[in-house]
Amino acid sequence: MQKIEFIKKFNEKDVKGILNPLVREWFFSRFEKFSETQLYGVKPIHERRNILISAPTGGTKTLTAFLSILNYLVELAIRKELDDRTYAVYCSPLKALSNDVYVNLVKPLEEIKEIAKQKGVKMQAIRVGLRTGDTSASERAKMLRKAPHILVTTPETLAIVLTTKKFSEHLSLVEFLVVDEVHALTNKRGTYLSLTMERLSEASAIEPTRVGLSATISPLEEVAKFLVGVERDCLIADVKLVKKISISLDFPGEEILETESEESQQELYEMLDRIIEKHRTTLIFTNTRNATERIAHHLEKRFPGKYGGVIGTHHSSMSRRKRFEIEERLRKGELKVVVSSTSLELGIDIGSIDFVVLLRSPKGSSRALQRIGRAGHRLHESPRGMFIVLDRDDLVECGVLMKEMVEKKIDKVEFPRNALDVLAQQIYGMAITKVWKAEEMLKLIRRSYCYSELSKEDFLSVVSYLAGDYALEHRSVYAKIWYDAQTGEIGRRGKLARIIYMTNLGTIPSESFVEVVVHSPAEKKGLVVGKIDENFLERMKKGDVFVLGGEKYQFMFARGMKAYVRADISQNPTIPSWVSEMLPLSFDSALEIARFRKLMSELFSSGKEQEEIENFVQNYLYCSKKVARAIYNYFYVQHKYLGIPHENLILVEKFKEEKEFVLVHSLFGRRVNDALARIYGFAAAKARARDVEVGVSDNGFYIAGREISARKIFQSIKAKQVESVLREAIERTDILKRRFRHCAARSLMILRSYKGREKSVGRQQVHSELLFSAVRKISKEFPILREARREVMEDLMDVKHARWVVEQIERGKIKVQVERVPLVSPFGVGLLMQGRFDLIRMEDRTSFLKRMHELHLRAIGGKV
Repeated sequence: MQKIEFIKKFNEKDVKGILNPLVREWFFSRFEKFSETQLYGVKPIHERRNILISAPTGGTKTLTAFLSILNYLVELAIRKELDDRTYAVYCSPLKALSNDVYVNLVKPLEEIKEIAKQKGVKMQAIRVGLRTGDTSASERAKMLRKAPHILVTTPETLAIVLTTKKFSEHLSLVEFLVVDEVHALTNKRGTYLSLTMERLSEASAIEPTRVGLSATISPLEEVAKFLVGVERDCLIADVKLVKKISISLDFPGEEILETESEESQQELYEMLDRIIEKHRTTLIFTNTRNATERIAHHLEKRFPGKYGGVIGTHHSSMSRRKRFEIEERLRKGELKVVVSSTSLELGIDIGSIDFVVLLRSPKGSSRALQRIGRAGHRLHESPRGMFIVLDRDDLVECGVLMKEMVEKKIDKVEFPRNALDVLAQQIYGMAITKVWKAEEMLKLIRRSYCYSELSKEDFLSVVSYLAGDYALEHRSVYAKIWYDAQTGEIGRRGKLARIIYMTNLGTIPSESFVEVVVHSPAEKKGLVVGKIDENFLERMKKGDVFVLGGEKYQFMFARGMKAYVRADISQNPTIPSWVSEMLPLSFDSALEIARFRKLMSELFSSGKEQEEIENFVQNYLYCSKKVARAIYNYFYVQHKYLGIPHENLILVEKFKEEKEFVLVHSLFGRRVNDALARIYGFAAAKARARDVEVGVSDNGFYIAGREISARKIFQSIKAKQVESVLREAIERTDILKRRFRHCAARSLMILRSYKGREKSVGRQQVHSELLFSAVRKISKEFPILREARREVMEDLMDVKHARWVVEQIERGKIKVQVERVPLVSPFGVGLLMQGRFDLIRMEDRTSFLKRMHELHLRAIGGKV
């Protein structure tokens, strides 16, 4: 029976007693005392106990993990008992972080060696090796000759070295496995690593002690199970945030409706300038690449000469060399301010940051804590930062996130389970190393947390695909393994197996830009009007209208890396240009906002005075009087105009524009709403036998068409139908076709690289579309097609919680109330206008929002 238990910290004397005198002297020459994290973690690691260490950013987790390991290796080195093998593997999802740890390991070892020399103690050299995709051939050869005692690597490279005949011999007696940044592995990379960890345990004659390092994460018991797999025990060190968080919330100007006016935009940059002026180093987080570049550009433009050479940008579209350069300059203290999208959230050592600005909502309390934790990354410093928002929905959202941060409420994570594309890749890797008994292979796979519930049928369907049983040779998909059903044995096929595996390994999909080509009207047919990124195309449905280069286009269909559109259209845009970079609001944080809405609804309904409600908002959200007043005004008009939707009430408003709009206030986050919108949109389209327009946000969704009956579509879907209706709704969408390409590449149906030749993303997509048609004809249950559906429904959307919402409606726990209104309510404006704002200048947006506010005030008989 697996035992997962939380532990208390040990006393300093016990931890000190573990350390060899040389290590002890080195440690206390560098640090005054043990950190909280070290008092929790060092002793269990020394005792070879599996442990998950969860501590805030800057909580000395890495040194905690290594202190016992270094101590052990130093003792062996002094006794001349250090063998030529790898004792510890450190695995990080970040190449940059791997570089970081390499530096932080080599330096302590050199300093310990110097202390030994001064004391006349002779010791063997302890070798640290860094092996990532960027490691040179000469470095790799050096490691083959002399095994690194500590191997620093990434999940992908660890899988490669396990499949490399000679190097895998170095891993036959691994004693420690350290997995860093576990909170960044709640995706298919994590699923992949969960199997690689089992393969490492199988390859090593000693069961390695597993050490997981994570920033603040929840639920810890599930994360611990991910770390150790099935049947192994694990300790949890939940190192609480003893540092006090200093966090505030503000918006530029005096009125939240005017934040995009020229005066408020000037005030925004003056606010940022004052913050930067006051601190040594400031980190500004935006949510998109465009915003990152825009903020940096405007700071330089509005304050000429002030930021030249001391401002930097950091985002995923930049070259690796440029990102490294920014990180290095940050470490050296050469930059006064860095603007980043999401790429600096993880624990790369970027030196001392004094203050973090969160520009717009980070969409979840754990991400907010991760970002603000970059300030106060040093051991005894408190994280300090500020939310700056530019609209009313963000104001409410960030207010609730701020409350969650202060009260240490963290949104829950989930790891993808039974991903069949990742499984196919790993089965191939395992078959390359030796001939397996199918039962033994399945047993090892099921020891992984992510595959503990894998059915034998699913396992054999993947084996069957890899063995070539689906006859896809005419589409250039050849058998990669052999499977003998009589003996139950599995082995590799082909001399190039190892090379194919190593050059196509990994889970991160290749992505590119898609050309937008006019299909109609006839006089413009074939005209290329620009490019959009693939993620943007993924979000579009047939009939969606978007803005590109200031013009409106209606999406018709996609072929390969081309999106075909209709030009010269009059309809309003339905999808915002930044949708592909939009982070989804976490389900847990969404429920917290819905809870706050309910409390506000009750206060208004019970006739409380403005001052009392504002005081409640101020105390409940830990915000300023200015913010409380803005939130009060927003909720007051909504309450009077339509009512406040909340955790037990979905308000549906119907109004007429060029179409009949049904706008649903369902505050469950975009992943859930995307699923609900497709389910109810599918039901609406089926009822009227024609296409409907759908728009989705974190706060709700809308369906637009002719004569839509909101009551009928809500009554037509039962909880038990949710999965089947969603499956039918996505079956012919571009999103499923694109995700099929990703899954096909992961499962090695499509080879990104073959005999030294790289296949472009465009060619991959064309091949994928042919394969998609072929496998659908063979079997709708082809394992990789099923995985593409699972990925869309469970990872991209959230079908589990969508079903929960429908269940709550059925049980009467959530009431659905339909109201007809003359114009969209205040809470609905952001959702309805999200695509249209691309066509409106900032100044005009402000005028529009103020005009809408005046119309709402007139409707409720208030002052304009």
